Amino acid sequence: MSGRGVWLRTRARLRRFPAALAACGDQAAAYGRCVAAAAAGPAELRRDACLEEFRALRDCFARAVRPCPRSC
Repeated sequence: MSGRGVWLRTRARLRRFPAALAACGDQAAAYGRCVAAAAAGPAELRRDACLEEFRALRDCFARAVRPCPRSC
C-alpha cells in the first residue's frame, strides 16, 4: 500500500494556499489587527479575544479551498 496519493493531494492543497490567502486578505488583516491590539500593553492575550475575526477568517479559507467541481 502506497501513500503516494496522499502526498499528491496534500501538495495540490498547499499549492492553492497562496490564492486562498490572497482571497482572504481583508479577513486576515482584521484578525491580525485584533490580535495585535489584544496583545499590546501589559495585559496578556486571552482566549477568544478575537473569536469573531478568527471565525470570519476560517470561513473565508473554507470557501476559498473548497474542492472545485469536476468542470475545473
